[in-house]
Amino acid sequence: MFDEILALQQEFNLKKTQVENTVKLIDEGNTIPFIARYRKEMTGSLDDQLLRELYDRLIYLRNLNEKCETTKKLIEEQGSLTDEIALALDNAKTLSEIEDIYRPFRPKRRTRATIAKEKGLEPLANFIWLQLTNDDLTKEAEKYIDPEKEIETAQQAVDGAKDIIAEMISDNADFRKIIRKLTFDKGMIETKAAKEEEQSVYEMYYDFTEPVKKIAGHRVLAINRGEKEGILTVKLIAPVEDIYKKLDSEIVFSKSQEIRNVLSETIDDSYKRLIAPSIEREIRNELTEKAEESAIKVFGENLRQLLLQPPIKDKVVLALDPGFRTGCKVAVIDGFGKVLDTGVIYPVPPHNKIDAANKILTAMINKHNVDVIAIGNGTASRETEQFAVNLIKALKKPIFYIIVNEAGASVYSASKLGAEEFPEYDVALRSAVSIGRRLQDPLAELVKIDPKSIGVGQYQHDMNQKQLGEALGGVVEGCVNSVGVDLNTASPSLLGYVAGVSNTIAKNIIAYREENGPFTERKQLLKVSKLGPKAFEQCAGFLRIDGSEPLDNTGVHPESYTVAETLLEKLGYTKADLTVKGLNLSKKIKNIKALADEMGVGEPTLKDIIKELEKPGRDPRDEMPKPILRSDVLGMEDLREGMIMRGTVRNVIDFGAFVDIGVHQDGLVHISQMSNKYIKHPLDVVSVGDIVEVKVLGVDVKKNRISLSMLLEDK
Repeated sequence: MFDEILALQQEFNLKKTQVENTVKLIDEGNTIPFIARYRKEMTGSLDDQLLRELYDRLIYLRNLNEKCETTKKLIEEQGSLTDEIALALDNAKTLSEIEDIYRPFRPKRRTRATIAKEKGLEPLANFIWLQLTNDDLTKEAEKYIDPEKEIETAQQAVDGAKDIIAEMISDNADFRKIIRKLTFDKGMIETKAAKEEEQSVYEMYYDFTEPVKKIAGHRVLAINRGEKEGILTVKLIAPVEDIYKKLDSEIVFSKSQEIRNVLSETIDDSYKRLIAPSIEREIRNELTEKAEESAIKVFGENLRQLLLQPPIKDKVVLALDPGFRTGCKVAVIDGFGKVLDTGVIYPVPPHNKIDAANKILTAMINKHNVDVIAIGNGTASRETEQFAVNLIKALKKPIFYIIVNEAGASVYSASKLGAEEFPEYDVALRSAVSIGRRLQDPLAELVKIDPKSIGVGQYQHDMNQKQLGEALGGVVEGCVNSVGVDLNTASPSLLGYVAGVSNTIAKNIIAYREENGPFTERKQLLKVSKLGPKAFEQCAGFLRIDGSEPLDNTGVHPESYTVAETLLEKLGYTKADLTVKGLNLSKKIKNIKALADEMGVGEPTLKDIIKELEKPGRDPRDEMPKPILRSDVLGMEDLREGMIMRGTVRNVIDFGAFVDIGVHQDGLVHISQMSNKYIKHPLDVVSVGDIVEVKVLGVDVKKNRISLSMLLEDK
C-alpha cells in the first residue's frame, strides 16, 4: 500500500496539512460545498472544483489500495507471493499496472500454453527461455517425443514449448509496460470509411491518421461514434519494428542461431496473438477515458455558466413554445414565477392564423402588462420569432424578445415533477411555463431537469453516464450553494441540491412549511423530520430567510453569528442596519489580520463575513452580463461577410464556441479565430452566456453554417 496523503499532496501540489485536513473533513461526512465555504482555514481556501477533483482522486487511490491488497491475498493463496511481487504491487500507480502484475496468476481458460504444459513441455520451454545451451535444440526436443501425448516429432515439441514461452512473454508486466509506452508514444490511429464513401458528418475521417499521443479528445469521441454507427473502421497502427527490437534485446542473448530463431518467432507470435489486441483495447480505452474526462469538464463548465446566468427579475414574461401542426403554446408568468394565463395560437404553417394569434397575444400583453417575450429555440422557432417581431412592431408599448434554449423543457414537462407542479396543464403548456421561468431564474428552473438533458456539451450520450451524471450533479450542487436558496420559496428540486439536504429531507422541509407556515429563522430547520444537527451544520449557511434574524438572510453560518454581531458592534452598527443596503465595513478596517486574531477567527472566514454583511441577501449572478434582448430579427440571408455583431455564447466545445447572433442558426467561432495568442482550449477565452462581439467570416445557407471570428482588429 502507498501513502494516499503523500500521493494527493504531490499530484495537486498542496501542503501536507491541506490534504490531511481535507481528507479528515471528507471522512467526517462533510459536504464539498460546506468544506469549500466554511472550512477555508483548514483547507487553505481550496475551491469546490479542486475539492471535487481531490475527492474523486482520493476514492480512486483508495480503490487502488484495496485492489492491491486483494491481489496480494489472491497471489498468496496460490503460494506465489514474493517480496518482489509485493513491492511491485505497492509501487503500482494504476489499476492496469496491478492487472499486469496479476496476469500470470489469474486463473486461465484452457489455452495453447496450458495444453502444452499438460503434455509435459514446460521443462523444454524453460530450457529454451533460459538459453542454457548452444547445442542443437533438436536433440533436446527429441527427448519429449511421446506419441501418446500427440508429440510425434521434435518440431511438435518445440512448437508446444513456443506456446508456453509466448504466454510467458505476454504475462510479463515489464514487457507489457514497455509495449504500451512504445505504442502510445509512436503509434498512429488510422480510420477509413467502412463502406462506400457517402456524405456524412464523418467525412474528414474517411482517410485519417493521427499520432496516438496527439489526437484530440473530441476526435476520439467522434471516431468512436462513427465506428459504433458502422460508418468508420478504426485501427491502432503500432510501431511493430521498435517493439520487436526492444523485446529481442530484452529476451534473446543465446549464441545458438536455432534458439535465437525460435525465440524471435515466439516473440512475433506472442505479440500478434496475445499482446497486440489487448494493448490496442487498453490504449483506446485510455484515450476514450481521457476524452470523456475532458468532455465532462467542458460540459460541467458550460453547465455552470448556464446555471449562473443572471435572472430577469421582476419582469412579466410571455413564453412561447413554438410548434407547427400542434400550434404555439403560450404562458404568461408574473415576476414571481406565478402562471397568470395560458393558451394556444397558430401563427405559423400549416395553419397561418396570424390575425387570431395577434389578437390573443395583444390582449394578453395589455392585460398582464408583459415586459418581455421568451421564445423556445426548438421546432418552428424561426417562424415564431418572425411572427413575434411583427407583433412587437404593431404594439404601442416597448417590448423585447429573447430566444431561450429549451433543451430539457420537454423532459421536465413530461416528468412526474412537472405533473405534480402543474396538474391542471397538459405537457405542452408545462413546457411553455418552463421556457418562461428559465428566463426569469435559470438556476431555479433548470435544477428540475436532468443536467444531461440540458444540451451544453458534446457527445454526452456516448460517455459513461454514471460518471457524467455524478460530475454534472456536483456542478449543479456547487451552483445552487454558491447562490444560496430562499428557504420559504424554494422547490423540492432546488432544496435537494443544498449541501446536506437529501431528497427526503427536501420533501420534509416543504411539508413542514405547508403545515407551519413560512420559516422565520434558521433554527426551525432542526424541527424538520430527519434533519439533525449534522445536516443543519451542512445546510444552514446556504439557506436564506428574510425573517426575525437579519443574519439568516446572509451567507454567514450560524456558528459565526457571535463573531458577526461582535464585528458589527465594534464598527458602530447593529444587526438592524443589515436591512440597509451598502454597509461599507471594509473602509473601517485597517488591519484585517489583526482584527481576525483579536476576534479569534480565521482571516478567510472574517473576510467572508464582511462580504456578506456588506451585501445581505446578495445574488452573485446579478454581477454577470445580462442576456441580450432583441426587438428585430435577421435571417442568414441578411448576413454579409465582415459584419460585426453582438451575440451570446450558447455552447463551448473542444474546437470552438457556438454564438447566437440573432439569426436562429448559431455561428461557430473556431478556436483559431478566438485569440491572436495560443490557447489550449476555448474555455480559456469564453464561457456559456458570455456576450461577445464577432465578425462574420462566411455564410453557407445551403449547409446552414455560419463562420464567425472574435478577431476584430480590422473593424
